[in-house]
Amino acid sequence: MKKVLFFIVSLLLPLMASADAIKINGIYYNLSSSWPYKAEVTSNASDKYTGDITIPSTVIYGGKTYDVTSIGYYAFGICTGLTSVAIPNSITSIGQYAFCNCDNLTDIQIPNSVTSLGAWAFADCDGLISATIGHGVTAIDTKTFEDCYHLRSITS
Repeated sequence: MKKVLFFIVSLLLPLMASADAIKINGIYYNLSSSWPYKAEVTSNASDKYTGDITIPSTVIYGGKTYDVTSIGYYAFGICTGLTSVAIPNSITSIGQYAFCNCDNLTDIQIPNSVTSLGAWAFADCDGLISATIGHGVTAIDTKTFEDCYHLRSITS
């Protein structure tokens, strides 16, 4: 199942990556064009995230300050070299497939500011051992931790 999902996602990911994504300090964002200025973490199909990533709570682009409020659809999907992600308290939602197939991600800390976790957000993360879910989460969608066979601890 995992290999089939990986193959399908690999074919579709270039179509899902945002053509308008802006790279700021190594992270891609979709930026809103009107006030209040918001930024959503997104992906770039040809430039995968690796190592330790720290998402800032705000980014500045074109003289405007944007609040980083969400981690979008497939933002870190299939980033097999991703080892950790620090999520700031400005994030309120984590989208569908946001971290799927991040095999080297061993731990995730979801802050209290997050209210929703999308379907399959952490699916097929083979290395995921523990997850801490903040008290603000009121919606966990279908199969959020599907096929995380090594996941031993979920706390809130």
